[in-house]
Amino acid sequence: MKICVAQTKSEIGNIKVNIENHLRWITRAVTEKTDLIVFPELSLLGYEPKLAKALATDQNDLRLDVFQEMSNTNKIAIGVGLPTHSEAGILISMVIFQPHLPRQTYSKQILHLDEKKYFIEGNKQTILTLKDAKIALAICFESLQPQHTANAYAMGATVYLASVAKSQLGIEKANAYFPKVARKYSTPILMANSIGYCDDFQSAGQTSIWDANGYRIGQLNSQSEGLLIYDTISKSILRI
Repeated sequence: MKICVAQTKSEIGNIKVNIENHLRWITRAVTEKTDLIVFPELSLLGYEPKLAKALATDQNDLRLDVFQEMSNTNKIAIGVGLPTHSEAGILISMVIFQPHLPRQTYSKQILHLDEKKYFIEGNKQTILTLKDAKIALAICFESLQPQHTANAYAMGATVYLASVAKSQLGIEKANAYFPKVARKYSTPILMANSIGYCDDFQSAGQTSIWDANGYRIGQLNSQSEGLLIYDTISKSILRI
């Protein structure tokens, strides 16, 4: 199967414009017969914790119907980032659309200390089973925590996919950590990062893929939007 990680720049707080941009990149992924595309952390809002409470929604938001339609028509699974609300508080979430299936929401389970002023933690791991792969989802900070990766692999993950909004320092931490995890569990790791200014830092792009031996086999630059597509059978990479 083909898995795509998207590197995008969000217009802060403008969900309508960001949806339109997502659809453009999904269309590009469809032309390459991609089975799954995942966007960066809070991609429909931009990583702006201070705006999350006012703009939080849920997986049934009618504005998201276009993603379900795109999924149904093109047989592609789609993961988009946005804040969602619950009775207990606001979550950093990824809403997942699969062809002709109910929507799912995965919420970040381990928050950075700064995020706890604005969000609560999710309590359930999501594993997507698509064709030959069991894909464990992670959102930014938690992807660098050993307990999260260990739990994902204990649940049978064959691919680990992190949706992030990382500064250059965060990218350097990922570059040091993910190869070790990939080698330890003999599993590829895919990371979708954003570009542009968010919260109080510059998101550094460099969306990357590491193979099951821990070698980085694909990376985008730090300035431009784009896609990395990984073929789980041929182990090949396509950059767009």
